[in-house]
Amino acid sequence: MFPPKREHPKEKTQLHPRNKHRERYDFKLLIRSCPELAQFVSLNKFDDESIDFFNPEAVKMLNRALLKQYYNIDYWDIPQGYLCPPIPGRADYIHYIADLLGTTNKDVIPKGEAIKCFDIGAGANCVYPIIGTAEYGWSFVGSDIDPVAIKSAGKIVELNPSLKGKVDLRLQNRPKDIFRGIIKEDEMFDLTICNPPFHASLAEARSGSVRKLTNLTKKNIAKPILNFGGQNSELWCEGGEERFVQNMIIQSRQFATSCFLFSTLISKEANLRSVYESLRKAEAREVKTIPMGQGNKISRIVAWTFLSREQQEEWIGARWNRI
Repeated sequence: MFPPKREHPKEKTQLHPRNKHRERYDFKLLIRSCPELAQFVSLNKFDDESIDFFNPEAVKMLNRALLKQYYNIDYWDIPQGYLCPPIPGRADYIHYIADLLGTTNKDVIPKGEAIKCFDIGAGANCVYPIIGTAEYGWSFVGSDIDPVAIKSAGKIVELNPSLKGKVDLRLQNRPKDIFRGIIKEDEMFDLTICNPPFHASLAEARSGSVRKLTNLTKKNIAKPILNFGGQNSELWCEGGEERFVQNMIIQSRQFATSCFLFSTLISKEANLRSVYESLRKAEAREVKTIPMGQGNKISRIVAWTFLSREQQEEWIGARWNRI
């Protein structure tokens, strides 16, 4: 016998107003888009249709259905063991950074292929370019240090007409470089986005995955499950999120006039102080912080530019007003 059916809010109001995932998942609709999802959908203890979020294959199939239904993606897959990202949270980043571009352009969000976005660490899933091209028509360059991730993302682009010709994937052969070796001479980007590695070591990453699974299942989990947490380069790097973003800021200074707006996610609030200090030392002209929330998780986007107001106006006039 089921407990009393829960009353759910009609909308997840913490998500961005334009986010297509503010309402609860409509599994009947999603199954029509992706019939393979049906085998993973059942009634939970509250008599609601849901999937087992502990099952990596179920989560991957949910993502496939969401991308098909809302972003016109016919083919999407990732290799075993690679990060399966939460689509609503990825969409939030794209919408909030679009708003930030709009604030510099009389509240008009620049759209179309002429707007070029650099996704640092695009991963095997290619989700940021998928959402950005569908919602705003932007073109993307995606980088990664992992050849398998680049190959997987490349297949997604190749097999989806909506992405072909709009997403360029580039392997970073020098892992310590973020922009150099990817940004070509005289190449201009309107924005950069990044979801940096969170943890500072493999052991910390594994511990985090175990903790996440324990919280999700309310059971003691001894080790992370394959295909749930992500690859090493997706989850951790020396010094973790703080060091990665500090390096990004230092290196972004060398490309100050190649990009209108740099940005990154910051998951740990404790890292903000050192991030702001690095931006001060790098002499960023403007810094913006945008809070975001998905469920119980709070994160934020930190964005910066080295361009003066006059240079920003020149950029907008030369690139955006021609669209």
